[in-house]
Amino acid sequence: MTLIRPYRIGQIVPSSNTTMETEIPAMLHAREAILPERFTFHSSRMRMHKVTKEELAAMNKEALRCAAELSDARVDVMSTACLVAIMASGRGYHRQTERELLEVVRANQCMATVMTSAGALIEGLKIMGAKRISLMAPYMCSLTELVVDYIQHEGIEVIDAISFEIPDNLEVGLRDPLQLLEDVKRLNTQGADVVVASACVQMPSLPAIQLIEDRLGIATISTAVCTVRRMLDHLKLEPMVPNAGSLLSGRLHP
Repeated sequence: MTLIRPYRIGQIVPSSNTTMETEIPAMLHAREAILPERFTFHSSRMRMHKVTKEELAAMNKEALRCAAELSDARVDVMSTACLVAIMASGRGYHRQTERELLEVVRANQCMATVMTSAGALIEGLKIMGAKRISLMAPYMCSLTELVVDYIQHEGIEVIDAISFEIPDNLEVGLRDPLQLLEDVKRLNTQGADVVVASACVQMPSLPAIQLIEDRLGIATISTAVCTVRRMLDHLKLEPMVPNAGSLLSGRLHP
């Protein structure tokens, strides 16, 4: 029997993030149950405790080291795993970050595709043809405002945004994802094309994505869902994961 090398998934993760290394594998393992590909998961970490603009800026400086470490493992695709760190750094900053990370990866003779979770959210919304969205995030209001501005600068209107105002990143990761089923009742979704159940990759949401979509009748995503979608696109694999919302249904193509 011929063994097929699994796809190697690389993530650049804040040191206090406990969700991306659970939700990303959960989605791809669910895919393994219905399709033949296999995946392994590899991370490098950047120090960060509190979700403040100052700590996020300091953390961003470590991303190049992390990219070099992951490229040593010859991963097939590599993504940053902190949306707000990118979006708090200025409009369109995900493109600059991706260029800088790619330079490091190529200099190390690694051919991995490089992406960011921030860019994945924007690209995922555009694949869905979203013009108007509503979102939920755990950030302090000032950071959520930067996220909203960033998304709107990309040509997508944010109708409403709820901030849960949790500064401690570990506490964000401990939040019950099914609480979002209650939270979304307070979110103005009238006229929205898409609901972003979690704009933050640390705030758990995967168990709630399909439930919210089914309940509202509105396509529902998270930044983690968008990250998986763009990873599959870059690997040239069918964008399909069971029970993870419309973006991973296999029906939507760029």
